[in-house]
Amino acid sequence: MSFAFRIAVLAMACLFCGTRIAGTTAAGAQQQRPQQDAAVTAPDVHDPVMARCGDKYYIFCTGQGISVFVSEDMRSWRYDGAVFDTAPDWVTRYVPRFRGHIWAPDIIFRDGMYHLYYSCSTFGSNRSVIGHAVNATLDRSDPAYRWVDTGAVIASMPQRDDWNAIDPNAVTDADGAAWLCFGSFWSGIRLVRLNDGLDGIAAPGESRLLAARDRSRSPENAIEAPFIYRHGGYYYLFVSIDACCRGARSTYKMAVGRSEDITGPYVDRDGRPMSEGGMTLLTSSSEAWAAAGHCGVYDIDGEDVLVAHAYDARDGRAVLLVRRLIWDGDGWPDIEL
Repeated sequence: MSFAFRIAVLAMACLFCGTRIAGTTAAGAQQQRPQQDAAVTAPDVHDPVMARCGDKYYIFCTGQGISVFVSEDMRSWRYDGAVFDTAPDWVTRYVPRFRGHIWAPDIIFRDGMYHLYYSCSTFGSNRSVIGHAVNATLDRSDPAYRWVDTGAVIASMPQRDDWNAIDPNAVTDADGAAWLCFGSFWSGIRLVRLNDGLDGIAAPGESRLLAARDRSRSPENAIEAPFIYRHGGYYYLFVSIDACCRGARSTYKMAVGRSEDITGPYVDRDGRPMSEGGMTLLTSSSEAWAAAGHCGVYDIDGEDVLVAHAYDARDGRAVLLVRRLIWDGDGWPDIEL
């Protein structure tokens, strides 16, 4: 079965299946863990990212201890447990009110290890921290399976920082250097260089502003969920804007800009800097679903694929959306409906 066909089938399932697994109605809400043996075609997710290990696909998403779903065919998914049975105890030193509900993970494979980044915070605060864990495999049946948490990568504090250390995205540039992009509201989307171990910042205290909203249109600077993807000589910075987590009433949208250098400046289709509010919108809704956002982009067997969560227009569930990413003649992306 071709990958394109698998994507089409999964996308249809995500839109029309009524199976409910778990969900949130507001950012930071607690989720009940789904049944581990339940196979579903449309897992309820927020903030999904994807990785492949062997012949299986894994979705990591917001949840108590970080929720994981696994699929052999990208049509039928089952809950694969949580990364952490209990959240790392060091987190409360940074976020005293943290209760184990971990947001917006990201995962990359580098130097023989899977590197997982995750967000710990409380709703409406920039008292936040991004953590890091590693594993040699994602397959629980493998004797080598073991998540090893290495602690904090970067943290933000009220009255000290004008940015928010959540929504991490780790990315490797064309020269092999590793970077961490992150940010939600406050001053916007930031970029820092990672150290050689990918578990800390190479130059603490230094970060670059990549993207922010036009304050005349969004006084609260409603921008978050960055993801950088290299394609055709450019780095593309995907972000999400406006309101998440309100079911079908959400106004979440995906937007993008690009740069020839990973550090920017990123500009939209009209040449406006993303740091000054420029951005090009992607398709974010249809008759069947609304407010797609918090995306990740991947090269899967030569196809560029976007995963995100979208809200079912019928009942407001946040479900997994998988779409082929298409590129126009000028090198700008959109998703295939």
